[in-house]
Amino acid sequence: MAIIDMTIIPLGTETPSMSHYVADIHKILDNHKDRVTYQLTPMSTLIEGELSDLLELVKELHEVPFDKGIQRVCTNLRIDDRRDKKHTMAGKLASVQSKIEG
Repeated sequence: MAIIDMTIIPLGTETPSMSHYVADIHKILDNHKDRVTYQLTPMSTLIEGELSDLLELVKELHEVPFDKGIQRVCTNLRIDDRRDKKHTMAGKLASVQSKIEG
């Protein structure tokens, strides 16, 4: 199980607002919720699942701004791929929370 922190940045847009691109990306993510878990944050989107599935999905999501007429897109990824034990977004948060309450 891997977690990817993903930011897709369309360049050369008419306005500084990105919310409609993010909404379109999340519509696609919703179609894949049988394979991945995802979470929107104020600065990025987190997706969780099998690494091969996630990378295939990132490729599809990277195309969203191009499909809207944008000519240049930068996609930033951070991949957390832990193989010594199962980990999830919820589990990572719970681990930190337990130490805060500690």
